[in-house]
Amino acid sequence: MNKQELGAFLRSRRERIRPGDVGLPSGPRRRTPGLRREEAAVLAHISTEYYVRLEQGRAPRPSGEVLAGIVGALRLTDAESDHLHVLAGTAPTRNRLHRRDVRPSILALLERLPQTAAFVTSAAFEVLAWNGLAAALMEDFARLAPEDRNLARRAFLGPTRPGTTLYGLSDAAEFRHHVVMELRSTLARYPTDPAVTGLIDELRDTSPDFARLWERHDVQAAPTLTKTFRHPVVGEITVDCDRLTLTDRDQHLVLYSAPPGSPGAEALALLDVLGAEAVDYLR
Repeated sequence: MNKQELGAFLRSRRERIRPGDVGLPSGPRRRTPGLRREEAAVLAHISTEYYVRLEQGRAPRPSGEVLAGIVGALRLTDAESDHLHVLAGTAPTRNRLHRRDVRPSILALLERLPQTAAFVTSAAFEVLAWNGLAAALMEDFARLAPEDRNLARRAFLGPTRPGTTLYGLSDAAEFRHHVVMELRSTLARYPTDPAVTGLIDELRDTSPDFARLWERHDVQAAPTLTKTFRHPVVGEITVDCDRLTLTDRDQHLVLYSAPPGSPGAEALALLDVLGAEAVDYLR
């Protein structure tokens, strides 16, 4: 049970609920955002004293019935409910290192995908494997040190030229928010992994943007269906974005493709011909 994180998460979810959302009068004399603690406790069918202790990180592990009441009272989504149970210690956690070894079949698949930029990321956003088109579209990860292949680190700490965004992404801000939400869930699954905790501590200490987003305690990201890259060689490329979970290793296979005959498909085909080395030279 992670008492401090549990308390902070409950507080953040309670403060986002407007009284009117749960049939309570707003009133002119409210001094706190969202629900009061006593109101949350009543809605969850638990005592105010116990709920206060939960938020303060002083309560013992809550029962399943208590958590169910809190889920309903705070109107948590399925992802938020899962996160709550992990923090409360009532769901299995992975008290081990997250995996970085990619299945050989996935490595082979990367090279067989036609005109599709594909890469594999770990639970901590490390780029573990990629094909040539991904290198041409984004960057040649082979030329980077392993610690510099982390997309979370590159999204928040650069390097990017003034006035540019990571890989020219049109949704760079949304991607950074997505990174924070994913890392919070990763931390709940791997609370003792130094690679995970070290990355988060580094980003919190060195990126005000990350620190601000981290304090929001969001844990559910909307799926990204398309992305637009502003590529320095072939211009703007809009691609379909598919992110497949490799559950056995807690990794993701990310695929960027485009419908046949579309401008995006033509741009990807050109990048496929140029290759990463030629693109780097032209840049």
